[in-house]
Parts: sequence; C-alpha cells; structure tokens
Amino acid sequence: MTLTDDQLDRYARHIVLREIGGEGQQKLLKAEVVVIGAGGIGSPAIQYLAAAGVGLLTIIDDDRVDLPNLQRQVLFGTRDIGAAKARVAKRRVETLNPDVAVESVTRRIRPENARRFIEGATVVLDGSDNFATRLTVSDQCTAARVPLVSAAIGRFQAQVGTFRGWEADRPCYRCYVGDAFDAEDCDTCSELGVLGAMAGIAGTFAALETIRTITGFGEDAAGKLHIFDGLKPAMRTVRIAKDPACSACGRQRG
Repeated sequence: MTLTDDQLDRYARHIVLREIGGEGQQKLLKAEVVVIGAGGIGSPAIQYLAAAGVGLLTIIDDDRVDLPNLQRQVLFGTRDIGAAKARVAKRRVETLNPDVAVESVTRRIRPENARRFIEGATVVLDGSDNFATRLTVSDQCTAARVPLVSAAIGRFQAQVGTFRGWEADRPCYRCYVGDAFDAEDCDTCSELGVLGAMAGIAGTFAALETIRTITGFGEDAAGKLHIFDGLKPAMRTVRIAKDPACSACGRQRG
C-alpha cells in the first residue's frame, strides 16, 4: 500500500513519529475497528480514530440523541435530538475524513449477533454503559481473538484497559469484573452524575490504546487497567490477574 500525496500531508504528524511512521500509518488505513457505543466515550474516540485514518469504523449504538446527552457527548448538537446516534456519528466521520469507510448499526449488540459484528475486526473499542453488553463483547472478543479496549466513566473517574484473554498469560474483561450477579445492573450517569470532560479523557485515552494496539508503538498495555481520578487529579495503573476459573478464558472453562 502506497500513501498518496494527500495522505502524506494529512498524516504527516504521525509519519514523522519514529514509533509510527509510514508503516504504522498504513496499518491504521488497513485496520477495522468496531466501536460499541457512540455516547460519552464513543464520541471523542470515534473522532480521533477517524482523524487517525482508521480504514473502517463500525459504530454500534441503538440509542437516540437526548438533551441530557449534550453535556458530554460531543459528536452531537441540539439539532440532532431525536436522531439515531450511530447515524449521526456516521455523518460526522464522513465529513471528517474521506479515507475512512464507516458503517452504522442501530441495533444493540447481543449474544446472538455479537460474532457477526466482531469477528474479523482488528480491534474492538467498548464504551457501552451496562455489564450485559460489556460481558457479551468481551466473551466474543476472546472467542474470536480480537483485542478489546474497554473504557468506562463515572462521576470523576475514568478507567481504560486492554484485554487479550485468549493468551495464556493475559486476562479478559470477565476476569476483571467476574460473573456479574445482575448483568443489567450498572450505575448510570443519570443516577450518579458525571463530569462531562471525564468522558473526553476516557474516550481519547481509549482511542490512544486502540491506535497502540494497531500500530504497536510503546509498551504492550494488555492486562493493564489505567484509572484516572479527576478529583485529585492523579492516574494509577494496576495489573489484572488472569482468573484460572474464568468462564470465558480460564483453564478450567468448559
């Protein structure tokens, strides 16, 4: 694959980075990234992945834009209220970068359709807001051997982790959260609140980790969870142990 003159100009700031260069940019242009959720986390992540030149973005979200979303979901404006988030996101990407092919899916990802959307992807970025979806996505990523970047926010905290649970020494997301007693139970922004800018931190960080996974720059982040505390502010990183009894990736499964 040869970069065109326009691409050399558009991605010049990537190309001059020794850790990415022309080879890394070509990997981005060939990559297929599935983004689960076009909300607070997905909004900045989608924009930065599109700007980076990811070849194909599949955006999955079954929700519609609502007025309270606008405090943190920066893809949308007042005129978008009532519109399907995935479709609005697709239009934004198309105006941002013509190099990027984009597909919008206005259905919720579930166990019966997850394989269809995830298998063959280069990376999956999950910014969904409930454990049922997160565990479904994680299990399918593990089964399909697709790296997962998972991001979450709440109040003044953001968490971002990368998971490759099919590897012998790496955990999956289910190793981290366990088998949720009630997979539909998840604290919501409407109940607890969230500082809008925290969504920007989490989504941008998730885009960074997705690009890291595609291009291979820096240290391998798989199995690490980065936790940002906006009140202090401070960041810490913890390693997640693989659970041998994990029902998705453990040695004792099945």
